[in-house]
Amino acid sequence: MNETPAGDGISGEHPFAALQPALLLDMLESAGVRADGRLLALNSYENRVYQLGVEDDAPLILKVYRPGRWSDASILEEHAFADELAALDIPVVPPLATDGRTLHHASGFRFGLYPCHGGHAPELDDADTREWLGRLLGRLHAVGEAASFRHRSAIDPDAMGKGNRDWLLESGWIPPAMETGYRQVTDELLSGVDAAFHQADGRSPIRLHGDLHPGNILWTDHGPHIVDLDDSRSGPAVQDIWMLLSGGREERTVQLADLLAGYERFHDFDPRELHLLEALRTLRLISYAAWLASRWDDPAFPVAFTWFGTERYWEDHVLTLREQVAAMQEPPLPV
Repeated sequence: MNETPAGDGISGEHPFAALQPALLLDMLESAGVRADGRLLALNSYENRVYQLGVEDDAPLILKVYRPGRWSDASILEEHAFADELAALDIPVVPPLATDGRTLHHASGFRFGLYPCHGGHAPELDDADTREWLGRLLGRLHAVGEAASFRHRSAIDPDAMGKGNRDWLLESGWIPPAMETGYRQVTDELLSGVDAAFHQADGRSPIRLHGDLHPGNILWTDHGPHIVDLDDSRSGPAVQDIWMLLSGGREERTVQLADLLAGYERFHDFDPRELHLLEALRTLRLISYAAWLASRWDDPAFPVAFTWFGTERYWEDHVLTLREQVAAMQEPPLPV
C-alpha cells in the first residue's frame, strides 16, 4: 500500500476502466507474446493483475501498474531486486524479460509479465514452517543489506502516521462527531511510535519485501516462494517479520523464536527492532484506512470494500486504535 494517500488526481472515468479484454490481449502481443484469448482477472486492487493464456505455452501473469503511483525508475529497481534475489536461488517470482525489457508501455499503461506460479498459504501454526520462513527471510535480508535502493521509498513513520492521519481529517473522511476521539487516540499512538523508533535507532535500513503478509507467500511441495515485491522499500528487518506473528503474547513469542531460529542462520537480527513491532502495526492500521479512502475514486474499491467509510466502520476503527494503545504500552517480545 502507499505510504501517503496521494490519490490519482483523476476526475471522471477511472483509467483502469480502459482495461478491456481486447486491450489486455494487445498488451501481451505488444511484448512479443502470442495470446490465445484466455483471460482471468486475479484478486488485486492497487494494480490490476490478470492470467492470460499463451499459444503453445504456459499462461502468463500480466500486471498493469496503477497510473501515477511509481516512477519507471522505481519499478525497474523493484524488478532488479527480484532478479538479484532469484539469481541467488532465493525463491521469488521475478518479471520476465522480453527483448531485454521487463517494463513495457502500451496505450498509456505500464505493465510487466510474470510466470504463473501457484501454491497455497503457509501453515503458520507449524514450527517447522516458521523456521523455514525464517531461513528464507534471513537469506533475503542478507541480499537486501548488500546494496541500497536509490529510487524506492523508505519506511517513514511521519508520512505513514501523521501524514495519513492528517489527510483523513482534512479530507473529511472522519465523521464530525468522532474527530476529537480519533485525533486524541492517534496523537497518543503517534507519540508512542516516535518513542519506539527512537528506542530502535541504530542499524541502517535494508532493502525489504515491505508487505510480507501470508498472502504474499505461496507454498508448494518444494517449499515457499515469495510474490509481489510491489511494496519493496528500505526499512528495519522486523517489517518483514511482524505480519507473520498472530495471537496472544505467548503465542507470538513462540512464533518469533521459531522464525529467528531460522533467520539468524543467515542474517543477524537486532533485538532493538522488537520495539518497532507494535509501532509498525499502528502505522499499518492508520495507513490502511487512508489507502482505502485515497482509492475511493477507483470503482473496484466501493464494490470490494462495501463496509468502508460508514459510521460503524469508523467506530470500530477508533476502538481498534484504542486497543492498540494498550498493545503499544507492553514491553517488546522477548528473544
